[in-house]
Amino acid sequence: MAYTKIHAIKATVDKAIEYICNPDKTDEQIYVSSYACAPETAAIDFKYTLDHCRENSPNKAYHLIQAFAPGEVGYEEAHRIGKELADKVLEGKYSYVITTHIDKGHIHNHIIFCAADNIEYNKYHDCIQTYHRIRHLSDELCKEHNLSVIIPGGERGKKYKEWQSDQNGSTWKTQLRRDINFCIKSASTYEEFLLLMRAKGYEIKGETFGEDAAKYISFRPLDKERFVRGSARSLGKEYTKERILERIEKKRERKAVIPKKDYSTRSLIDTSDEKFQNSPGLQQWAAIENLKIAAQSYNEAGSLSDLEHKITVKTEAGKSAKQSVVELEHRMKDLAEIIKYAEQYKDNRSYHIAYKKAKNPDAYFRRYESQIILYGGARRMLEQAGIKLKGLNVDKLRAEYQALETQKKELTATYKNYEKEVRDLKRKQENLDRYLGRTQTDPLQEQFKKKNNPIL
Repeated sequence: MAYTKIHAIKATVDKAIEYICNPDKTDEQIYVSSYACAPETAAIDFKYTLDHCRENSPNKAYHLIQAFAPGEVGYEEAHRIGKELADKVLEGKYSYVITTHIDKGHIHNHIIFCAADNIEYNKYHDCIQTYHRIRHLSDELCKEHNLSVIIPGGERGKKYKEWQSDQNGSTWKTQLRRDINFCIKSASTYEEFLLLMRAKGYEIKGETFGEDAAKYISFRPLDKERFVRGSARSLGKEYTKERILERIEKKRERKAVIPKKDYSTRSLIDTSDEKFQNSPGLQQWAAIENLKIAAQSYNEAGSLSDLEHKITVKTEAGKSAKQSVVELEHRMKDLAEIIKYAEQYKDNRSYHIAYKKAKNPDAYFRRYESQIILYGGARRMLEQAGIKLKGLNVDKLRAEYQALETQKKELTATYKNYEKEVRDLKRKQENLDRYLGRTQTDPLQEQFKKKNNPIL
């Protein structure tokens, strides 16, 4: 495990950044990285963000240290883990500089991040809860990497420019029909169908019924700008919300079983304990209870094959939803960086224009050095990201960010719901496997088998 500690910087942010970027400590700055700022001008960048902050906290930045035990991790791996930690802790909202020091007996990361975020200009609140969160995230990363292994499936999502420029086409409608058909086949209720579709990364609107409800249900993948209607003209008559509901209800054949007592949350009683072996009465009671638990697990599952199918479907749906969240986080991080540079470009453009027109450019530059540097850096980063400077609309970018944040919350709730459902289903499966897999026979077990498997 890595050791972590954090402290606030109330002054001399430039000196702190200069220290952590020392070439002698970072292998000639090979192990220096940053987000939403350049290491050389980070102090100026931080000041710009802090100037927009309305809170009076004296903290200008925070210095987070992540230290590894000697010999546990290589230089590149440590730097990679440090960047992952910074991204998880700061969620793409705060500018930061990260360096890995290799001059000591133990490799360690230094992360200095601005005390105010780039989106709402709110101050970071350093408290016991946030520190415990940092420790937890660091520990989880170390477990995932095993201090030498990169977590699988860590492929980065599309850059914001790629995502924005991906235009609507006809092929994705075909995929949408396939996904709708799959979710109808897998769902037992209309509500479950909606959850499955959202888990696949679709934003949905107009799904309700009633007088005030929208006429059409509409779907939009995360990487598309426009919704497509579930209408006869757009997708076909089989994809209206009325027809989707009919298709789901038509295939539902199982009857709901409501037992007098809920055994669904219980696991089988372990009768191997000595107290059961020495008490025939207690054995009989446990056998009856286990029969009830196994019977309810079976009834709620429909059949053993249905149970396995549900576990498979909901597991894949949960994975799909979680992957969609990861992709959204990447897009939000890219977009947050663009918003920050767009603000800097807009606020400091007038200084650049005045500098170009100044009779004494050197004197003007000395007076407004920070503003001119920030403008130049922001313009360069926006151009590299493929953002058109003419007609740049910061409010529109912020609205896009808020929409992504809303989608992330919905998808996070979706995949957590599926994870809970899978845990419950696996417990039922374990109950049935344990009950039906016993080598010894008893009348109650034979009764259960004959009741639920007439061919036996």
